[in-house]
Amino acid sequence: MFKNFEEMQTFGKKGMDATTSSFGALSKGLQAINTEIADYSRKAFEEGTTATERFLNAKTAEKAFEVQNAYVKSAYESFVAQSTKLGDLYSQLLQDVYKPFEGATTKASAK
Repeated sequence: MFKNFEEMQTFGKKGMDATTSSFGALSKGLQAINTEIADYSRKAFEEGTTATERFLNAKTAEKAFEVQNAYVKSAYESFVAQSTKLGDLYSQLLQDVYKPFEGATTKASAK
């Protein structure tokens, strides 16, 4: 497999560099995902608070029903959009984490 010690050292260094790069991408990606979740949570809480105030200040049952329907529709659309965005972030995270190892797996499968 290895012809000499230097070749083995080079292989080990490349593996360590790929692992370090992969962990860096993982850290960066998870930080972006956590920031996105925190922002969404804050926004959802604020929108829920605003909707509750509007609901409690409604003068008629019809107005309260309208406020509730508008909030439910908005919350659902926001949730779907956020889920899609998080899915994209996770997909990008996996690609970034795997990227440093692409060359090694290509070489290994060719042998």
